[in-house]
Amino acid sequence: MGRHAHNEEYRVTATFGIESLLVSKLYFRHSAMNAGKSTNLLQAAYNYEERGQRVIIAKPSIDTKSDRVLSRLGVSAEVNWHVTPEVDVRELLRQETSKVDCILVDEAQFLSPEQVDQFFYIAVQEDIPVLAYGIRSDFATKSFPGSMRLLEIAHSLEEMKTICRCGRKALFNGRKIDGEFVKEGSQVAIDGQQAEYESLCGNCYIKFLGWS
Repeated sequence: MGRHAHNEEYRVTATFGIESLLVSKLYFRHSAMNAGKSTNLLQAAYNYEERGQRVIIAKPSIDTKSDRVLSRLGVSAEVNWHVTPEVDVRELLRQETSKVDCILVDEAQFLSPEQVDQFFYIAVQEDIPVLAYGIRSDFATKSFPGSMRLLEIAHSLEEMKTICRCGRKALFNGRKIDGEFVKEGSQVAIDGQQAEYESLCGNCYIKFLGWS
């Protein structure tokens, strides 16, 4: 057992059932945008803290929208680790002076592949569950490097579902500038600052943006 050995966690589901116990693995909970990932993260943090356990909330520093994790429901929580591109997250863990029971990562698509590997190391060598929340692909349907690495090595993959404007399951993230869908631009443009986004099904993505 690692020096941060943890107790197991129950997570209350939306149907008020009890999810199976979390063990020390790297989890990737992914979806299109606006599926409630941050809300789910905050619920997991609450469940741990309610049981007297200590949670670290991490977020890549490239997401400059807020210093907190924000839910569209109006709930928020302080970020403990602002993960810069060059940092080794294992070193952040070594600097903690008290036991860590769980690490929750918001906007995990912005991690580097090396940082994903480091979180995997923490899960298996330090015996701490790591729950990473993020989107798989960008507005051009290309994988983020962090998401690609999570899909490759995470012990557990969980898709969180949301719906398109037409009612179908949303798969893609359409980017809007001044209210119009765009196909060109840098991979990273922070929601609410440089651009807006809409979750779209395959049919609507092709309708509004075409397919190459």
